Amino acid sequence: MNQLHFADIEQRHIGRAIAMQAQAIGERPFLLADARRFSFSEVNRRVNELAAGLAARGLTVGERLAFCMESGPEVIFLALAANKLGAVWVPINTEYKGDWLEDTIRRSRPRILVTDTQHAARVADVRERLALEHLLVHGGSSELPEAEELATVAVAGALEPDMSGFSRGDICSVLWTSGTTGKSKGVLQSHNVFFNAVRGASEQFAATEGDVVYSVLPMYNTAAWVTSILRALFNGLPLAIDPQFSVRNFWERVDYYGATQTFTLGAMHMFLWNAPAREDDAAHCLRKMMAIPMPPEVATPFSKRFGVQLMKQGLGQSEAQALCSHNESPDPEPPAASCGRPASNLEAKLVDDSGNEVPIGEPGELWVRPLQPYLIFSGYFDDPEATARAFEGEWYKTGDMLRRDDRGYYYFSDRKKDAVRYKGRNISTFEVELAARRHPAIRDCAAFGVPSQELASESELKLDVLLKPGESLTALELAQFINDNAPYFFVPRYIEFVDSLPYTPTNKLQKFKLRERGITPLAWDAQREGFKAAR
Repeated sequence: MNQLHFADIEQRHIGRAIAMQAQAIGERPFLLADARRFSFSEVNRRVNELAAGLAARGLTVGERLAFCMESGPEVIFLALAANKLGAVWVPINTEYKGDWLEDTIRRSRPRILVTDTQHAARVADVRERLALEHLLVHGGSSELPEAEELATVAVAGALEPDMSGFSRGDICSVLWTSGTTGKSKGVLQSHNVFFNAVRGASEQFAATEGDVVYSVLPMYNTAAWVTSILRALFNGLPLAIDPQFSVRNFWERVDYYGATQTFTLGAMHMFLWNAPAREDDAAHCLRKMMAIPMPPEVATPFSKRFGVQLMKQGLGQSEAQALCSHNESPDPEPPAASCGRPASNLEAKLVDDSGNEVPIGEPGELWVRPLQPYLIFSGYFDDPEATARAFEGEWYKTGDMLRRDDRGYYYFSDRKKDAVRYKGRNISTFEVELAARRHPAIRDCAAFGVPSQELASESELKLDVLLKPGESLTALELAQFINDNAPYFFVPRYIEFVDSLPYTPTNKLQKFKLRERGITPLAWDAQREGFKAAR
């Protein structure tokens, strides 16, 4: 283990980080991918050789290198190589295809696009409609005969690129948002944003010598870089990589790598929780796990069942990766449901639709103002209108609805676009889902608003429900359960049992798709059925 320190913070740069670790702890293991093992020195050598080949193909300061590839060491090599040239890496969601893939690549405007054997066919389908200067394929592909094989690009024996003119405010990546609320936006990230976010994650995990980080997150996702890849790099830790999350093999893979720390996102940990219990559930080497979001009522039994220490909840997003945490909490046991307090290098406030601060206990949109440069994103790529909409002066409008208690702790309420407003009341769909998930028959659910047929500009609450295999439940029974265990206004007007819910590849619900689907003939209607929630 070797935690990087920069005496001059202007020198914070991801390209410098791998060079520094190669010099300090070069022979120690860095990347583990099945049987493949790469030391810090080996990674740095490969990155330098790849950087030389990419530079020969026109990749230079400010230019973009896009990749649509399965998560693995080659993705990390490409990103580090781009940064050593002062260029920008742009991960493309590997689930994209057709028009969506074409649009994302076109909007990224890459000098070079890299794909792999698994995704070459999707790229080939849109290739003729894209103006690409250079196309590379890892592993080769008959669908893209004109593409260069990635392995042939490297220049053997290449030296360290000149990074003397680079600084922490330079853009290092464009990360496309996950599209949970609609069209993706390209988030411009500086090097310093990652250093700041990794510092917070490192304080939470408090890694020591012998720890091994395990990642199953897709590498087009911000969380993969903050909690796993760059945390391992900046702290000199081994990083074990699997390209996909598997409920069946998760704990087996943990033991295969000797992993001690991991991060799960969205519904990943709930899939583990909902799997049938086994006598050996805690017989593995994992010790620390950050699982976001984790329902408060599940946290303690999850920790006990699997024998892991769960990190406290926090709040971050692509645009502002370190919004709230418990790192600076004065209480040894802060409220379990809280996401902590705003980072000390941010000024924060909760406001209503008019920009006025809300009283303690009331939900409001979180606005933050950085107290130092390069703590949050630098805008949206090629989208000045969206950038302007995201700010009110120096204040970034996060789009997250939170509540604050009288001790200064913050509680996530909802995404502003997901909150339901009915009869003057803001209803948190996040909290409605928590209430519904307490029913033992429910595997997952999604609460969202649909236009009210009776009240213009208002929304009715709808709940789409996915049951556990073999379970049965009626809409009336569920409505009564919610009414018995939560505020009366949490009871949805509409309940529909579904066979599946739309998730992003990081298991975030895509509620905009549910809103587009709206009310179907299969939906139970409380008003039509004469059910009235008891207050």
